[in-house]
Parts: sequence; structure tokens; C-alpha cells
Amino acid sequence: MAGNGRDHGGGLDAAAAEFGGARGDWLDLSTGINPESYPLTGLDLTPNEWAALPDNGADAALCAAARRFWRVPAQADVLPVAGCSAAIAQIPALKPAGQAEIALRSYNEHAAAFRFHGWDVQEQAPAPVARVVVHPNNPTGTFQPQIPPAPLTVIDESFCDIAPAQSHIAQATQPGHIILKSFGKFWGLAGLRLGFAIGDPKLIDSLRQRLGPWPVSGIALKIGEVALNDTAWADHTRARLTADAERLDRLMRRVDARPMGSCPLFRTYEVADAEQLHHQLAQHKILTRVFPYSRTWIRLGLPPQRQWERLEAAL
Repeated sequence: MAGNGRDHGGGLDAAAAEFGGARGDWLDLSTGINPESYPLTGLDLTPNEWAALPDNGADAALCAAARRFWRVPAQADVLPVAGCSAAIAQIPALKPAGQAEIALRSYNEHAAAFRFHGWDVQEQAPAPVARVVVHPNNPTGTFQPQIPPAPLTVIDESFCDIAPAQSHIAQATQPGHIILKSFGKFWGLAGLRLGFAIGDPKLIDSLRQRLGPWPVSGIALKIGEVALNDTAWADHTRARLTADAERLDRLMRRVDARPMGSCPLFRTYEVADAEQLHHQLAQHKILTRVFPYSRTWIRLGLPPQRQWERLEAAL
């Protein structure tokens, strides 16, 4: 649960208060964060890098690495941000408020941000001024191959690095389009607070002005550049995550769970009683995520390699 009261994964403090134990006793499977995060050893971060303000050279180096990794078209602009949430909160202010089409069973910060800025949010709209698509969707894990354009089109690809061939990055050149990329999910470094807004240069520049100087720390700029240039790690990680997601699917068949979608960073399952399974796992200090709009959906992230036996025993 986030500090704003909206429903999210995480919330170990609340889980420990309800079911007992300390934070360190818990295995958090309620998010879709890679449990084997990008290794930070050997980065040689100096005291000056922690103390100095971010400089333009580091920002440019990160943006160049992002362009190479995501194959960003030359006509699109790239803006590093302090996590995608920083961009999500400001994007609705880039256009006059109107009707926005946003799926309700999706990442709820988008709808909340548009409502905060005075937009009329609908799940389906015949001619919306804005359309937001989470690709793959969170929590269903489904990809959307075709996305009809709107005057403001936001495509949130926070979980798409597991399947780069399915990215809509080519649409970043289209007027009114913004593609969001997250560093916290695939690289497993959510605490670094690094994300990217990529797209229409006019919109990206307006977003840049709203966020002000130094939106990203110097440390995040450096770590992001190194990680984005490490394509061998990315290739190995995709293969491991795919294999682990298949292993999780096999394990969840013990409780007659049916997987939804095809995102290996997390799995949402349909079960007979999601709350009952959530409580069963919580008794073993394993946190999962259930949803206020469904009694049958439960989402699990992947456990670290050393914790698979613990999950197997709890089921």
C-alpha cells in the first residue's frame, strides 16, 4: 500500500503488523520487481559523486545509453526522471483537461493523476483527448499489439524490457506520444528511483520544464548508464526470468491456479479464493498481492533463487 492510500504492492510493515514477524522475516512477492537485481559491485562510486550536483555530461551519457538500449528513434526526445511516478504525476498537465481513456484494472496511478488534474477518466471513450495503455498491463500481464492514437497517448512500458520486440518505441516519434520506461522493474533497482519519458519533443520539453533542474541524482545517472550498456546481463536476465516464471506456473498448479498474461516479471493467477491463498502464504511470512476489484485474482512476483523452497513448502 502506497503512502497516498491507493492500492499497490509492497507494504511489509503493514503485513508484519497483521501477521507477525519483523520486516526481515518476510519474503515480498507482492511486486513485479526482479529479485536478482543488477549488481552494483565494482562501480567505484566516489565520495565526490555522492556530494556533487548532477552534471550535463552524465545526463547526456545516460540518455545516449538509453537510446542505444531501447533503439529510440532519432526524432524522439529522452528525459530521465526520478522514477516513472514522477512523470505520471505531471503528464496530465501537458494538455488541457478532457476525457481520458484508461483501463480501470491497471496501474492505478495513471487514473489518479488524470483525475487530480481535472480530467474525466473513462474505461472506454469514443474519442478521448488522452489514452493511457500499460504495456504489458499490470496486473494482467497482457500485451496490446495495437494502440489507437489520441491527441495525448501515454504508453507505460515499465515491464516491457522482458520482451523488447513487443515495445511500441517506434511510436515515440508520433505527435502527442510519450513512452514510459522504468529502471526499477527489469533491473530490480526500484529504490534508485530512475525512469524515462521518451517521445514527442514538444511534450518532453514541457515535462522537462515542469520537473525542474536535477530531476535525477548523479548516482542514478551513473548506475543507469552502466546498466543500460550491459546488454549481456540483460540477455541473460531475460532468459532466467522466463525460466523462473515457467517454474512458478508449474508450482502454482498445486493450488489449481490459472496464469493470466505472459509477463515473466510477475504472474497474476485466477484461483477459487484469492484472499484465502493470500492469508495462507502470509502465515509463512510470504507477501502476495490481492485486488479490491476481484475475489479470484492473486499476483506473485518471482522469489530469489535461495527462496524457492520456502515458497514450495508454503503451498
